[in-house]
Amino acid sequence: MIRLIGYFFGIGAVFFLGVAGAVALYLGSVTKDLPDYEVLNSYAPPVTTRMHAGNGALMAEYARERRLYLPIQAIPDRVKAAFLSAEDKNFYQHPGVDVTGLFRAIVVNVQNMGSGRRPVGASTITQQVAKNFLLSSDQTIDRKVKEAILSFRIEQAYSKDRILELYLNEIFFGLNSYGIAGAALTYFDKSVTELTVAETAYLAALPKGPSNYHPFRRTEAAIERRNWVIDRMVENGYVTQSDGAEAKTQPLGVTPRHRGSYLFASEYFSEEVRRQIIERYGDNALYEGGLSVRTSLDPRIQVAARKTLQKGLLSYDERRGFHGPIKTIEAGGDWGVELAKIAAFSDVPEWKLAVVLSADDGGADIGLQPSKEASGKVVEERVTGRIEAENMKWAYRSAKGDRKTAKSPAGVFTAGDVVYVEPMEGGTYRLRQPPKVQGGLVAMDPHTGRVLAMVGGFSYGQSEFNRATQAMRQPGSSFKPFVYAAALDNGYTPASVIMDAPIEIVAGGQVWRPQNYGGGSAGPSTLRLGIERSRNLMTVRLANDMGMNLVAEYAERFGIYDKMLPVLAMSLGSGETTVLRMVSAYAVLANGGKQIKPSLIDRIQDRYGKTIFRHEERTCENCNANDWENQDEPTLVDNREQVLDPMTAYQITSMMEGVVTRGTAAGKIKLDRPTAGKTGTTNDEKDAWFVGYTPDLVAGLYIGFDSPAPLGRGATGGSLSAPIFNEFMQAALDGTRPTKFIVPEGMQFIAVNRKTGMQANEGDPDTIMEAFKPGTGPADVFSVIGGEEFASPEEILKSSPQANQAVTGGSGGLF
Repeated sequence: MIRLIGYFFGIGAVFFLGVAGAVALYLGSVTKDLPDYEVLNSYAPPVTTRMHAGNGALMAEYARERRLYLPIQAIPDRVKAAFLSAEDKNFYQHPGVDVTGLFRAIVVNVQNMGSGRRPVGASTITQQVAKNFLLSSDQTIDRKVKEAILSFRIEQAYSKDRILELYLNEIFFGLNSYGIAGAALTYFDKSVTELTVAETAYLAALPKGPSNYHPFRRTEAAIERRNWVIDRMVENGYVTQSDGAEAKTQPLGVTPRHRGSYLFASEYFSEEVRRQIIERYGDNALYEGGLSVRTSLDPRIQVAARKTLQKGLLSYDERRGFHGPIKTIEAGGDWGVELAKIAAFSDVPEWKLAVVLSADDGGADIGLQPSKEASGKVVEERVTGRIEAENMKWAYRSAKGDRKTAKSPAGVFTAGDVVYVEPMEGGTYRLRQPPKVQGGLVAMDPHTGRVLAMVGGFSYGQSEFNRATQAMRQPGSSFKPFVYAAALDNGYTPASVIMDAPIEIVAGGQVWRPQNYGGGSAGPSTLRLGIERSRNLMTVRLANDMGMNLVAEYAERFGIYDKMLPVLAMSLGSGETTVLRMVSAYAVLANGGKQIKPSLIDRIQDRYGKTIFRHEERTCENCNANDWENQDEPTLVDNREQVLDPMTAYQITSMMEGVVTRGTAAGKIKLDRPTAGKTGTTNDEKDAWFVGYTPDLVAGLYIGFDSPAPLGRGATGGSLSAPIFNEFMQAALDGTRPTKFIVPEGMQFIAVNRKTGMQANEGDPDTIMEAFKPGTGPADVFSVIGGEEFASPEEILKSSPQANQAVTGGSGGLF
C-alpha cells in the first residue's frame, strides 16, 4: 500500500512539476515582451487647449480627445465612490487582481452558459489601467494573463491613488470626451465639483460601454444602469438610502456642451488665434497640448464692434433692395419639418428663419423655424407670426433687378419663401437678409498693440473668411497720413504749401493723370488743408517732391507693407494691405511714434502652467518688492523702437483732428474727447475706409464687396465708414474718462493763416494754432512746392479763385 501511495505520489509530483514547468514556460513566453510599466511615470495624455478672453471668460476649446487632466486631490470623494462602486469596490484592498471577484465572475458566467447573455467581466481598475495604457483590447487569454501580471507590478510600483488618478483621467466616456473632467463638461457643462449624485452615477456607468448607455438613443438603458450604480453606492455606504432614492427619481439631465466658440461674437477672433497657434507650435500642440491661452479680447468692446459693423452693413445692403428668399419650400402641410432642415446662422441669434405662409397688402404671415432639443430632435411645435408692411418696405425694391418696385408685401413674397426675420416689440417681426456687402473692423490699444476686438465680416456662420486679417484691400486715402508723416519727419511743416493743380506723370510710355475726388483743384494749399480735404493732386506732388523711396521706407517701417513698390500711385493707397496692418500703423501715430507689434495673444501656458509666450516685452524693475522701504516707485522700461519722431506723431495727429472737425469726416464723428482719423475711398468707390483714434483706443474698418465692385456714387469713407467708427467708439469708450493727446515737450504753437501758412496778423479771422518743432515755424517768404510761378499770396488768390473757396470751407475732394 505504501509502495502504491509512493507510486501515485511520484506520478503526481512529476505531473505537478510538468504542469509547473509548462506554466513557467508559458509565463516566460508571455512576459518576455511585456511593455515597461514605468512609462506611466511620464504619462502625458492629449489634453484640451482652452482659450480665454482678457477678462478670463472661456472663448473656445480645441481637442482631438476632450480631456482636462485632474490630479486625484482635485477629484471629489463622491466621484471616486461612484467609480469604485461601479467598477471595483475592493480596489483599496486587492493587490491588483480581485481573486474573489474573479471567482464570482467565473461562477456567474458558467451559470449563464447557453443563455446568450454577455459574459461578466472581473477586471479591476488596475487591470483596466494596464489594458488601456500598455496593452491592446484583444479578447485573448494571453492578453488577460499579461494584464494580470502587469497589474501586480503596477500595484507594487504606484500608490492606489496614483492608479485611480490615471484611470479617471484616461477612460473614454463617449461623445469624444476622455477623463472625468472632460466628461463632466461634455455631458452636463459642469465641473466635477458641481456634479450631483445622479450625474456622478451616470458618468460612472459609461465606461462599461458609452454607446450602450447613450443619453438620447438608449435613454432607458442609461437610466437603468445609472440607478444600478446608485444602488451600489448606497450598498457600499457612500450615499444614504434617502439620497439614493431621490437621485433615482431624477431624469438624466444631459445637456451636451456647445462646441467651438463659447463667448458671444468671438468667432473671428478665436479662429485667428487658432491659426496663429498652429503656425507657431503646430497642430499637435493645439489639439493635444493642453495649452492655456489668454487672449487680449475685451468681450464688451467685441460685442460693440460686432453690433456696429453689422448695423452698418445691413443699412447699406437694405438701401440696395431685396435679394430674394433664402430658399423656397412647400408652405402647406407640415412646413416645420422642411424648415427645420435649413441651417440658420449660429452666431446671429437675434434672427430666426421663417417661411412665408401668405402675403397681402398689409404684411405677411410667417411660420417660424421649430426649435431643437440638445439631441437634435425637432420640438413638435408650430409658432407663427407676422411681418407688418412697415417693417419690410425696404424690400419693395429688388436688388436683382428681376422685377419692378413692389407696392406691397404681396408683390415681394410668394408662399413658401424662406427668409430671416428679427423679433420686435409687440410680437411682430422685421424682415432681414444676409448682406452681400462685407467688411472688417479691428480695435487696438495703441500703447501695447493688444487687439481688443476683431470682426471679420457680417457673420462667421455665413463666411469664415476673416476680412480684418485675410482680405487684401486698397486703403485709398487712409494711407495718406503716412505720406504726410514722412514729409513732416523730413523738413516739411503743417504750414508748408503745395500746389493743388492738375499733374501728368509719364512712365514707361504711359501717362497718368491723377484727379481729386469730384474733380477740380484748389490751387496752393497747406499740408494741413491737403490732408483735411484729402487732396490727391497735392499728395502726388508732395510724394514726388520727397521721392517715393522715402515714402516706401516709412510705409514698411510702419508695417503697412512688407515691400512697397516705390511708384507715385502708391502714395494714394493703391497698394493692398489689411485692416489689422492699417490699425497697427495708426497706433504708432497715436502712441507718440513707438513701434507696435499687434497681438491677439497676451500669454500662453503649457499644461504644467509654465509660460511659453508673453506679448508684454516691457520690463518692470522692483515691481515685485515684498515691502515698501521708501524706495522709488517702480517704472516700466520701454525698450521698443522709436519709429517716428514724437513731435511728428503729434503734428500728424493734430492735422487728422482737423479731418474730423473740418475735413472729410466733419459732422460724422461726435465723440466727447479729442479724436483723429482719416477717411479712405478707392477708385470707383470699391472700398470705403475710416481709421482713427483717441489717446487710448485706435480702430479702423473698411466696407466693400468680397469681389471688388463699385459701392455706388457717394459711397465714401466719410459717408459709410466714419458713422460706423463713431457709433463703435461711443460704445467702446462709454464710461471711460476723456484724455488729451500728449504734447511732446518743446513743441511750439504759433498762430498761422489757414490760407497761406504764414504767421497770422493780429485780428486775422482765418487763424489756426499750428504745432511746430523747435527751430521751425511759418515761412517768412511765401513759397509753393510745385508752384514756383507765384510770388505772393495775393497773386495766388487772384490767379486761383478756387483756392480762396477751398481754404474757407468750400467743396473739395475726397479720395
